[in-house]
Amino acid sequence: MKCAKCDEKKCYAGKDCAGLHDEMKERLKDPEVNRIMQVAAAIEADHYMKMTRVEETLQFAHGLGVEKIGVAFCLGLPNEARRFCEIAEEAGFKVSSVCCKVCGVDKGDVGLKKLWGREVEATCNPLAQAKVLNRDETGLNVMIGLCVGHDSLFLKHSEAPATVLVAKDRVLAHNPVGALYSNYYRRKFDKEF
Repeated sequence: MKCAKCDEKKCYAGKDCAGLHDEMKERLKDPEVNRIMQVAAAIEADHYMKMTRVEETLQFAHGLGVEKIGVAFCLGLPNEARRFCEIAEEAGFKVSSVCCKVCGVDKGDVGLKKLWGREVEATCNPLAQAKVLNRDETGLNVMIGLCVGHDSLFLKHSEAPATVLVAKDRVLAHNPVGALYSNYYRRKFDKEF
């Protein structure tokens, strides 16, 4: 598949280029999948271009009937995590939050390269973040700034549905799509790759 290079996007009008139409139609009827799809579709239909990602996330949680939201966040974004947790609590949710360095496992103890070379340098621990939120029985998990790769492990091990509120990009103020809009980065990517 090369959908990103397609200029027609006839799938929007019902064309099945992947040959999966009938299978996906049935899978989308699965009760758990369909419940999430119903809520997501209602948010899109009712609030298209009217809500921020924060508002949509909370609306999504309400629509799913979630009582407790989990927040897995990066140590580098504590203020953003704190503010989101406050907003979610004000919206009536219970909130469980877990920092990326939870458990304090030293990188050296598990054979990981250290950034700072300190004697003890705790690794990010997306497995523990997922375990804590699974243990806390959250109904929706929200990621705030997890590193590339760590986010993948968190998503793989989260028992609750999960969504991204902030995608980490230290260089572009957590706006990774900025690199796709910038002529500077286009030239840089052309040289590097």
